[in-house]
Amino acid sequence: MRLESGPGRRAGRSEGRRWLFADQLGPHFLDDPGQSVLLVESRAVFRRRRFHRQKAHLVLSALRHRAAELGDQAEFVQAETYGEAVRADGLSVCHPTSRAARGLVQRLGVEVLPPRGFVTAPEDFVAWAQGRKRLRMEDFYRDARLRHGVLMEGTEPVGGAWNLDAENREPPPRGAQRLDVPPPPEIHEDDIDAGVREDLDRWERDDGIEFLGRDGPRLFPATRTEALARLQHFVTHRLPAFGPYEDAMLAGDPWMAHSMLSAPLNLGLLDPMEAVERAEAAYRSGAAPLSSVEGFVRQLIGWRDFIWHLYWYFEPEYRRSDELRARRRLPKWFAELDADAVEARCLSDVLAGVRDRGWVHHIPRLMVLGNYALQRGWQPEAMSDWFHRAFVDGYEWVMTANVVGMSQYADAGRMSTKPYAAGGAYINRMSDYCGGCRYDPKVRVGDDACPYTAGYWAFLERNEDRLRNNHRMRRPVQGLHRLTDLDALVEQEKARGSRAP
Repeated sequence: MRLESGPGRRAGRSEGRRWLFADQLGPHFLDDPGQSVLLVESRAVFRRRRFHRQKAHLVLSALRHRAAELGDQAEFVQAETYGEAVRADGLSVCHPTSRAARGLVQRLGVEVLPPRGFVTAPEDFVAWAQGRKRLRMEDFYRDARLRHGVLMEGTEPVGGAWNLDAENREPPPRGAQRLDVPPPPEIHEDDIDAGVREDLDRWERDDGIEFLGRDGPRLFPATRTEALARLQHFVTHRLPAFGPYEDAMLAGDPWMAHSMLSAPLNLGLLDPMEAVERAEAAYRSGAAPLSSVEGFVRQLIGWRDFIWHLYWYFEPEYRRSDELRARRRLPKWFAELDADAVEARCLSDVLAGVRDRGWVHHIPRLMVLGNYALQRGWQPEAMSDWFHRAFVDGYEWVMTANVVGMSQYADAGRMSTKPYAAGGAYINRMSDYCGGCRYDPKVRVGDDACPYTAGYWAFLERNEDRLRNNHRMRRPVQGLHRLTDLDALVEQEKARGSRAP
């Protein structure tokens, strides 16, 4: 694993100007509040890849808001490429979040400092990981809790258990259309947002730059002030309900009790430890239950850091892993977010959420979108790229192990113990989607066969030899041949092909 490079490795500080990428916008990326700053807006980034329109808006709004906040302290350059705007003399940058960006700053001769915006240091992760046969988030998470003293009483976890996930798997309240929590603070767009929208319209109209999804009002923080307000509101009003319904889905409530902090965290507007400290303080004061706080903390110092470190620890070729030989291309209806082409209520609603907001929470991502792709054998690398481009909080480091390793199980267990494949029964239990859907989650063959129920068994049949020795999949694989209609099911799913369900 090679993260740091250049003379800034030891001290982690550098005199002179600091280049801030658009995901390094918080004060913790500067050595002192008055440090001179370079901010670069590169149009080539949006020319090379087709991002969600709302993601492009959020990133540009955040970058321009930071430039406005810094005023004369910052040089803000709008250019076709970074290379046109960057001169290395006296310039430093905190370690970028992608291999491509790291290669760029190294070619430009910019001093590279250790990464910021994460909790566990790279050298500590490497020391933890080396010599282990398997890398598991739960093991890393416990090490991080101890190392950083989070939710601990001496060397023991508060409450006596490291992981309270078993308490955080409640289905949505029966008959509810929304959780009984206040919505997150509304974002109020300003003149900077108006300017961003005008530029994006012009790029589409005159410059041949294309976007994915629909435009809409900005839904996520683009400034540190907005991010802090959302953090405070979440800890005060939404955190208590977050844990129990963390995995639940409601068609009429896309936000549930989630923090909606992933986007500002990944823009660097918040440091993850300040969110962790506020959540722990809520528990210590009795304002939030331990199960909710532990679940939130696990997302930040456990899962988020784990995924970041795996991006660098695994070889660059990891993103092309395909141990299940999933070779099918993403169908156009999915790639283009054509939710109206889909009859399956869960998939249609979740795909519409991506189209209209550039965001759905982690269970629709994993158990609706990822689960369907896994069952159909779509290319893992293409799925990872799609998640990167289609989500406002998507970045290469975020999606590589999340999608390739966890969602699509394409690494055959290097970072996850089992494929996250499930039939319609799971979706029926954890959501209100199945009521009113034209498909029946209990039916696997026929006109009303649920595509998830049928797809689950078709996935097992296709990958039986590869999954037979996985101890967590042994019973499902054994159950495969007790199905009397397996042959008909397999033929049915082959005939479905890439059609929208």
